[in-house]
Amino acid sequence: MLMDLESHKCWDTSKDSWKTILLLAYQSLGVVYGDLGISPLYVYTSTFAEDIEHSETNEEIFGALSFVFWTLTLVPLFKYVFVVLRADDNGEGGTFALYSLICRHAKVSLLPNRQHADEALSTYKMEEPPEKDTSRVKMVLEKYKALHTALLIVVLLGTCMVIGDGLLTPAISVFSAVSGLEVSMSKKHHQYAVIPITCFVLVCLFALQHYGTHRVGFLFAPIVLAWLLCISTLGLYNIFKWNRHVYKALSPYYMFKFLKKTRISGWMSLGGILLCITGSEAMFADLGHFSYMAIQIAFTFLVYPALILAYMGQAAYLSQHHDSELQISFYVSVPESVRWPVLILAILASVVGSQAIISGTFSIINQSQSLGCFPRVKVVHTSDKIHGQVYIPEINWILMVLCIAVTIGFRDTKHMGNASGLAVMTVMLVTTCLTSLVMIVCWHKPPVLALCFLLFFGSIEMLYFSASLTKFCEGAWLPILLALFLMIIMFLWHYATIKKYEYDLHNKVSLDWLLALGPSLGIARVPGIGLVFTDLTTGIPANFSRFVTNLPAYHRVLVFVCVKSVPVPHVPAAERYLVGRVGPSAHRSYRCIVRYGYRDVHQDVDSFESELVARLADFIQYDWYRSRRSSISIEDDASHSNESSGHRLTVIGTTGFTIQPGYESVQQASVSVGFPTVQSVTDVIEMEPMNVSERRVRFAIDDEPESDARSEVGVQMQEELEDLYAAQEAGIAFILGHSHVRAKQSSSVLKKLALNYGYNFLRRNCRGPDVALKVPPVSLLEVGMVYIV
Repeated sequence: MLMDLESHKCWDTSKDSWKTILLLAYQSLGVVYGDLGISPLYVYTSTFAEDIEHSETNEEIFGALSFVFWTLTLVPLFKYVFVVLRADDNGEGGTFALYSLICRHAKVSLLPNRQHADEALSTYKMEEPPEKDTSRVKMVLEKYKALHTALLIVVLLGTCMVIGDGLLTPAISVFSAVSGLEVSMSKKHHQYAVIPITCFVLVCLFALQHYGTHRVGFLFAPIVLAWLLCISTLGLYNIFKWNRHVYKALSPYYMFKFLKKTRISGWMSLGGILLCITGSEAMFADLGHFSYMAIQIAFTFLVYPALILAYMGQAAYLSQHHDSELQISFYVSVPESVRWPVLILAILASVVGSQAIISGTFSIINQSQSLGCFPRVKVVHTSDKIHGQVYIPEINWILMVLCIAVTIGFRDTKHMGNASGLAVMTVMLVTTCLTSLVMIVCWHKPPVLALCFLLFFGSIEMLYFSASLTKFCEGAWLPILLALFLMIIMFLWHYATIKKYEYDLHNKVSLDWLLALGPSLGIARVPGIGLVFTDLTTGIPANFSRFVTNLPAYHRVLVFVCVKSVPVPHVPAAERYLVGRVGPSAHRSYRCIVRYGYRDVHQDVDSFESELVARLADFIQYDWYRSRRSSISIEDDASHSNESSGHRLTVIGTTGFTIQPGYESVQQASVSVGFPTVQSVTDVIEMEPMNVSERRVRFAIDDEPESDARSEVGVQMQEELEDLYAAQEAGIAFILGHSHVRAKQSSSVLKKLALNYGYNFLRRNCRGPDVALKVPPVSLLEVGMVYIV
């Protein structure tokens, strides 16, 4: 039975049942639609804040309603629900999902330690390219290194704006909800009540983050459902009571009348109207937690109609009220008898909406860190059952302080809305550009189709983006400043990471140097397992040679460990470990490459130690059984040692080793034997050419009596296993490089400032690699390294 890689998708096929889909659609209300659902609180308030006024002719309010209707219809419904949600990466969505899709289908990734073996992962590629994939766009994209960097900068820009949205959305949402007090209180008392109450709610919101979303998540969906039913009911009430003909304003004609009358003021007020689609990106970003069908059903049949009714209801009320002292807000259209319950429900809904964007901020920072684009921070996984829910303490408290500062500094919905609107539109523009590339590079659609998509949706978003930019001095400067600051940090960290890898690659030590170490040179082997962590996937790292030079001893069992990220969301556990020998078997040196996706949970150190030893034991058994096959057919065991010493790595799965009559393997360019279980052991060759053909080979072990060669192989395998377990009992030491980066003397002043001061400041003030890998201090050995780049 051959291995079927296609049968191992990383999403659950049971989601296809209607009962499960409807349940997921209900659950998605609390996680995905909280931010989008509370936008009626502040859209009209921001729109009529300064640029335009509500007149007796109602052209302004009807024009605003028409813009809201068509914006909600074109962007969240048509663009996201019907197009962008299909651009998933093995069920995952978001900016990094689009980037990883493009990187897998075109050679544009800047990740340094890529291997051809990564392309054998079952989650690596899902779309089959046509027979002749000669897209000119793809060829140009792959040819110029500057375009690779430009693509990364665009992705980082989108990421930074998502983080900015995570700062601004809680502030504007909670502030707008609490502002409902202004209707029931005098202006004097209201002025001193709203800011303190908003700050108190924000402090409580961020203080509860460490408990994780799953602790209170069961309350989220009912709150958002109640809120959507509330605003749609209020909308229907206002339509039938105040203006039953408000539906006519949905005609695009009213948009042209609006712009014709208001002219440049109307165009500038679009910065407030665009807030009706804040939270649309969450539909795509949270795709991995639900399913395409569930998110599509929830938005199309519940969220979208409820929002349209809410905006129509507010417009109907305002069309009959033209009092000059009337302050346009959501709460003026709420009947006085239900105003307090609606206020409480609005505050709860704003907290839920804020929670969703905060969780999304944690998630995208974790993804950035996995791909080497963000300084190391402590990541706490708050749920054992729900994958991908993380909490980052440092980011949480920084966001809280900045949120409170924004609330106290801006003090009104207008400035907060201007800032939030610019961040939202930038993220949407980035998504539109990346989706256009995905259409060409991944879906192999005609470039004309992708260009039409880009021009149609890009022009709509550019219209709103340009309107937001005019508010630069009125709050829009904040996301630009924040994005600039974060992009400098992220790009600097990524640049230094690549330069360090290039330095390691250039200064790695040969295998002959390692094999020459011995008692004759005064080098001793001490009991235990030494785990030498490195970014290199081949060769001996320079930090190990420095370690041996200064301390002439190393462990009886030596393992060069490379923990790397690959551009897929998840790596199946059965394909995570690549294990091979470094030198002959008697040297007891191994290489282990541990591969994680950008959304995978990294193991804690205890489970990592035990699983690593188990995988080494499985590899030793597998390698000696392969040797036995070789010795029977070739009678040359020495050739096996040399063959496996340098270049061969084996995918070791999480299933245990069992001796059974049949073995099979997926093999590249050589013959090897695998495990009987699917995807348990696979031979891959390091540094093979890209056009290596993959073929499957099946073997059977005869039941004939053991020969002397078999007996000898069994004894040697047992000795190696005993050495491994004895070393484990003696203890495991983690050998890590403690790096200090300096620019070359001939470098430019900018590079010297960036590396000597900027990067080293970040390195000193962020988590060390030992904390990121959760290494216990008692087992840590750090080797100082100065990188001259």
